Amino acid sequence: MSVPVLGRLSVLEWLLVVVSIAFSWLEYASNVITKLLPQPLIQLFSYTLSVAYRWTSNPISFITKKDDRPDDDAISFKYVTSGTDIAREKYNLMTGMLNSKSIHEMCRLFGYDIENRIVRTKDGYLLTVHRITRLDGTSAPRNGKTVYLHHGLLMNSEIWVTMLEKEQNLPFVLYELGYDVWLGNNRGNKYSHKHLTKKLDSVEFWDFSIDEFAMFDIPDSIDFILHETGNKSLTYIGFSQGTAQAFASVSVNPDLSSKIEQIIAISPATTPHGLYSKFLDILLKSSPNLIYLIFSRKVLMPSILFWEKIMYPPFFDTSIDISNYMLFNWKSKNIDKMQKVASYAHLYSTTSVKTVVQWFQIMASKNFQMYHDYSASISNLNPVSYPLKNIKIPISLIYGDSDSLVDIEVMKNQLPDKNVSSYRVAGHEHLDNLWGRDVKELVFPRVLSILKEKLDEERANGLKPISN
Repeated sequence: MSVPVLGRLSVLEWLLVVVSIAFSWLEYASNVITKLLPQPLIQLFSYTLSVAYRWTSNPISFITKKDDRPDDDAISFKYVTSGTDIAREKYNLMTGMLNSKSIHEMCRLFGYDIENRIVRTKDGYLLTVHRITRLDGTSAPRNGKTVYLHHGLLMNSEIWVTMLEKEQNLPFVLYELGYDVWLGNNRGNKYSHKHLTKKLDSVEFWDFSIDEFAMFDIPDSIDFILHETGNKSLTYIGFSQGTAQAFASVSVNPDLSSKIEQIIAISPATTPHGLYSKFLDILLKSSPNLIYLIFSRKVLMPSILFWEKIMYPPFFDTSIDISNYMLFNWKSKNIDKMQKVASYAHLYSTTSVKTVVQWFQIMASKNFQMYHDYSASISNLNPVSYPLKNIKIPISLIYGDSDSLVDIEVMKNQLPDKNVSSYRVAGHEHLDNLWGRDVKELVFPRVLSILKEKLDEERANGLKPISN
């Protein structure tokens, strides 16, 4: 049924429009109000939330204190008591991770440091890539091989080093085994928000999607790393969207076939089923213009960074769990409570609304495609699919059988028939392969086995990698 005065939209579609407008104004009002709040009121709000949380759960308790850095008004948290019997060392790591403002501080908790390097993409974005080193200046024996790890959607390089045990952080494990470990960052996130000519608050700066990650960020970062290390090739390890970016990039950049030895795809994503909430699924798949109307054409939900700062950590973590359940039906039972406090504090980073629009186009079409501009005068042309069958690089898929974002059979059909292997992790959801309590037992052995096979193969063939 259509409402004549309102044109061709159905009553349901207009209801969705009204809801989306209300949501967008709520986001805008939230941004304005919170920026005007005085610091004492923010602290009172955080304290009130912590008290309310104690009535509903058996939480980890914190007190809040002002950061001692005068140029930063962020609230930090310090451990006081807990209802569970956990070693103080682990609590210190948890609060240290929670209070860390950067990946440098996070790595130093475990005796490592980070070298910052700046990659200039061909279209003028400045990306930060991180190289793992030891804090004391020493180095583990090198095996001459380079590994490049890349994060997922709405994330940055910090996601790889949030675990509360050193041996559960994959970059540290790889470094101690002799690999030269690099961590990448997408344009627009916490570590890559500069451009040579475009201003950060402009629509032009945020006019990018997976296509730009694939065309520029991934190949330019890889070229930079290979130049720095002197190696001819590297292994790419991606998480979630980081795997999709690699698949897309390799499929349209044939020269990468000689620069990437293999792709290890952890919780890979190319054509997700959709959202668990049917209402939201219909809303966000209905029209890109609706998503732009809700979130604008710039950065996606920047107010999350503010709420993350002021909310009592266990309350914030519960909010994340509820959101993940509503959106993806994730139960998050394989991630410990303390681990959530440490990891969720580093979960969100900024990206463009256009990137999310592209994902909903992919979900709606059930096809891993490039961004399609429906507003163009010739928008009736078919979207362009990424030619994933062209990939010649060996691919190893590591996925959880409870991951609602991964349809492994559909993914296998999209990828080449040869050189693709898959490994199922029983009981794991999407984030469990990154932050689950058993990643060291269930995920890392597979990753290390794949890397060792390649290293043994090269040694058997008499190849001598460059040592740095």
